[in-house]
Amino acid sequence: MAKMTPDELVEQLRAAYGADLRSVVLYGSAAVGEHIPKRSDYNVLVIVDSLSVEQLRAAAAVARAWGDAGNPAPMTLTLNEWRGSADIFAMEYADILERHKILYGESPFDGIRVDPGDLRLQVEHEAMGKLLKLRQGVLAAGGDQKRLVELLAASLSTIMVIFRAVIRLHGGVPAKDNLAVSQALAAYTRVDAAPFERVVRHVRGDQAITPADAGAVMAGYLGGMEALVAHLDRFGR
Repeated sequence: MAKMTPDELVEQLRAAYGADLRSVVLYGSAAVGEHIPKRSDYNVLVIVDSLSVEQLRAAAAVARAWGDAGNPAPMTLTLNEWRGSADIFAMEYADILERHKILYGESPFDGIRVDPGDLRLQVEHEAMGKLLKLRQGVLAAGGDQKRLVELLAASLSTIMVIFRAVIRLHGGVPAKDNLAVSQALAAYTRVDAAPFERVVRHVRGDQAITPADAGAVMAGYLGGMEALVAHLDRFGR
């Protein structure tokens, strides 16, 4: 069975939500040419006028088919929720504002602004949270080096969102390319870019991380995240 495409998703969302559907927005790697077939998924933002339980039920089959194609369920908000949430999702909003493609409807970005103070607080929280999850993953993997490779690859997307947010905090504009993002992050924070570049190349299929290499790469990865958390704790003080 053919997998649902973004265009097919739009058509089915229009049928599910009718006149309440305001916007469908593709965001993340697929919107800026960083999508990697069989590895990356499609992230979609859906804005509606209202969102009842009945409407969610109508959209459930659409979301299921979209998920069967390997994608997360659409992030769905009402227009009022979207306009009022930039303070609590500052990091996500900042990333979506720079990395998006409108698939349907009007632009939901007019008047949306991310406050640097909100961004700093969330980035510090997310960086520390990611560090803790990585440590938990290492503990769960035990001595299984293959699981470490999988953990590194699975973590990259979120870490790049964090890195781009840190670059914005320093007044920079993040590049589209993840290698360039890692290098810019290092220039601003003095965090060693090498382990992150290694994971970028692995995810792209350019240079695989073998189980024999996984422990050393993970050590550098954790060290980099620890240094970033310390940098963010000092930032702006």
